[in-house]
Amino acid sequence: MNTKHHLTTRRSLLSRISRVQLLAPLFVFFSCATGIDAQQATQVQPTSPITLNCVRPPYLQKGDKVALISPSYATPMENVEKTAQLLRTWGLEPVIGPNVGKTYVRQYAGTDEERLSDLKWALGNKDVKAIICNRGGYGSIHLIDKLSPQDVSASPKWLVGFSDITTYHGMFARDGVMSVHGTMSSFLAKGGEDLTSTLMRDLLYGKVPRYELPAHPQNITGRAQGVLVGGNLCTFVPNLHTSADATMADNIILFVEEVGESMHNIDRQIRVLELNGVLSRCRGIVLGEFTSCGSEFTYESTEAMLREIFQKYNIPVLCGFPGGHGDINYPLIMGAPVTIDVRNDGATLSFDIDGEQSYVDCKE
Repeated sequence: MNTKHHLTTRRSLLSRISRVQLLAPLFVFFSCATGIDAQQATQVQPTSPITLNCVRPPYLQKGDKVALISPSYATPMENVEKTAQLLRTWGLEPVIGPNVGKTYVRQYAGTDEERLSDLKWALGNKDVKAIICNRGGYGSIHLIDKLSPQDVSASPKWLVGFSDITTYHGMFARDGVMSVHGTMSSFLAKGGEDLTSTLMRDLLYGKVPRYELPAHPQNITGRAQGVLVGGNLCTFVPNLHTSADATMADNIILFVEEVGESMHNIDRQIRVLELNGVLSRCRGIVLGEFTSCGSEFTYESTEAMLREIFQKYNIPVLCGFPGGHGDINYPLIMGAPVTIDVRNDGATLSFDIDGEQSYVDCKE
């Protein structure tokens, strides 16, 4: 027998076995995370649901200070300065975060430490009554384990933003404070005279929107009450089971919007929510804009694809809310108790909080 050949073959076999043993746990992990194998994914032990009970930050008054910070990607200082000027016309005093204007590895608005420093500065400054984020992009997930509940809840104030700011909305809701899914400096810098901007301004001053929406072919009729959570789908799904996961609550109305994603990835993310028990905890669902998303399947629309999943839960689904990455992005109060009433002739979305009720006709 060729001893050298035998040893070489044995080493090769052991090497292959070792690689399989090392990769097996990784395969199980990624299968559960992405829904590759539903049988394995459903073996994950569910966590006990929580209950969200968020306080409303004080509405703004003329002369209040509003912080402008960049907790994710950077945006040109020109946008920040134009937004600051707009806030002055609204009767507010803008205060720009100390690290705004910095960049790190081209895209981030500074290092993790710099972005966290501005966020904590704005939250901890008792003179600051609201925080408007300059831009989304990416980077909020870096700070999940660096912000404490006390940072958020010690001095409740409005946080405004969307897209990657979805993570911070989840953190605020988990820490017991409402926030605003709304437009940011990258849009406000365009002038601030559009309805998207003025609705957000009015909300901060205490005018609570009551939205009347047209009928949508993929709506599922019904009425539901719960706490509004969610936002950008591919931002909040990776936050499952973290301190930024507001979908762990058992009394939620889930809002979902997305931009630039394929249909199959949207389907994948929703299936991950389903496998983690989120859809079973939903009392209702609100679908916003799906801007520039794919059409590789022959579904009539993204909403039609999602309706196939949602309809078995016997909950109302409101489609076509004008919020997300499109030209229209009406504000939503995250962490607030909300009522959705979906009818054959249209739908209503209203917030069950104090404030001057403001009727908004989205049918026009």
